[in-house]
Parts: sequence; C-alpha cells; structure tokens
Amino acid sequence: MKSEKVTFPGGQGYRITARVDLPGDSEPRAFALFAHCFTCNKNLRAISRINEELTGAGYGVMRFDFTGLGESEGDFSDTNFTSNVEDLVTAAEYMTSRWGAPGLLIGHSLGGAAVLQTAGKLPIIKAVVTIGAPCDPNHVTNLLVDNIEEIERAGKANVNLAGRTFTIKKQFLDDLHRARMDNNITGLNRPLLLFHSPIDQIVGIENATHLFEMAKHPKSYVSLDKADHLLSHDEDARFVGRVISGWLPKYL
Repeated sequence: MKSEKVTFPGGQGYRITARVDLPGDSEPRAFALFAHCFTCNKNLRAISRINEELTGAGYGVMRFDFTGLGESEGDFSDTNFTSNVEDLVTAAEYMTSRWGAPGLLIGHSLGGAAVLQTAGKLPIIKAVVTIGAPCDPNHVTNLLVDNIEEIERAGKANVNLAGRTFTIKKQFLDDLHRARMDNNITGLNRPLLLFHSPIDQIVGIENATHLFEMAKHPKSYVSLDKADHLLSHDEDARFVGRVISGWLPKYL
C-alpha cells in the first residue's frame, strides 16, 4: 500500500487534511471516500485496517479529518452534521479533480449517517457502505445526555467523550434536530451494504434494522458478531474490508 498526505479546502473554507491510500503495484480499480465516526479522526486503527484490505484488493481510498478534528483546521465547536456533509462533498470534488471520482462512500458511526445524507448530492456515487451507523443523526444526543441541559441553558458546554474534552454548542444540537434521514434512505437509489454488531453498546442494533427496512434493494446486511462499536480488534476491521472488497465489483 502506498499512502500520501494531502490537504484541500473544506466546506467551511478551512484546510482539510486527508490521506490517500493506494495499491502498491497497480492503478486503482476504483476509488472510495471514507468518513470517520463522531469526534474520531482518519487515523483510527480500524480505518487503517479496512483500507489495507481495500488497497490490497486494488482499490484507492481517501480518509480525511472533518473540520476541527485531527489534523484539519477549524474549531470543532463551530461544526455540526451539516458541515460534515459539506466536507464530504468537497472531499469528493477534490478526489475527482486529483485522482478520479469516488464510486463508493464508506461511513463509520455518525460518518455513516453523513454518507447516507451526502450520496444524493453526488451523482458520481455508485454504492454506499455504513458501519455501525445510526438511523438518525440525532442519536448522538444520547452521548450528551448529561450535558444537554447546560448546553441549552448556557449555549455551550465542555463534554468529555472517550477521555477527551470537546466544546459542544447549542447550534450543534439544533442542527441534529433539523436533520431528516428517512427520505435520504428510501431515496438513496444506490446499492447499500450495512455492517452492524448485535452487541454494539454505542449505536444499538435497532438502528441497522431501521436502515435496512427503509432502504430499497439492492441492500445487504452483515452482522459483525462480537465486534465493538470502534472495531477495536483488527480481525473485525479486516473482515469488514474483505467483505467490502468482495461485494464491490458487482456495483463498480
């Protein structure tokens, strides 16, 4: 696998940092764009392992940090679900101008909701994959339940998520409340592959059920058995990468 670090302007105008992973000894068969989970970044170990499987199968993948996260510029507290979608659109445009149009969108957790929301804005997208995705972006408020009252009262609050502190503003909650997913799911009009663990403690399996029932065919669901939400074990992440690699040729 070859890997190249790049930057490009994001949806809010800040510099977005990305990494493009390519097959080591051949031209890519097709390209994919990967959206990471809420407050994560492109260097999440699971993403790297999935991309290793995809590049090994001949695909090129770009993973990037949303505005205000990882190595990307901007203030996370000024971002929201809508700005994530905007970042995805500009990332796809940048990929198209530099390497080729991404035919596949992959999204993990809230990134999964973001790619479902984004696909309809990008005619170049041929297929969509979600991993542990919520059926509604508003699901994120479950992680903020102890702070919502303060956010509503003071306009913002410092929230501890996975050992890190983030400032969450009321505009973030308001944007989540405005997001509507069902029409995007029923009107996706692309092949959809859903991965979800039945023991996911962050985004419950009922989310996968809702997504699968709402989506039109062709659609597929793969159980991640005993995996956790972040696919902490390499074998779970590699399994996801291998399944995507086997599923994709039919649609790209």
